[in-house]
Amino acid sequence: MWVDPNLNDFYSRVARIEKSHAKGYGFEAAGTVGRKASSRGGSRILKLAKPVLLVLVMGVGIKGVIHYFVGAQTYENRVSALAAGDGFDPVGAWLMHADPVTLMVSSQLQSLLPR
Repeated sequence: MWVDPNLNDFYSRVARIEKSHAKGYGFEAAGTVGRKASSRGGSRILKLAKPVLLVLVMGVGIKGVIHYFVGAQTYENRVSALAAGDGFDPVGAWLMHADPVTLMVSSQLQSLLPR
């Protein structure tokens, strides 16, 4: 029976890797997505700030688009009606009020897409 000498070398390497894994060592190439906690850079605040900032920008953008399409008077009437409601309606009115950034987005849309 013929046995390839490279096969013995392969099995010895596999045994060495399994022994290292049993000790808790890992083999991860640089630049790959791995499970090692130390390879993940960045602070927790930045990891939280990016999605929060994205939600804020998207929210203001949507408010600006709504303000542009329904018009300033209709928008204010709807926000006022929402503020007069009960439950969470006043919270929604506070969130949807036309702040300066929303008005700026609406005015930029007005200059880009005149009716």
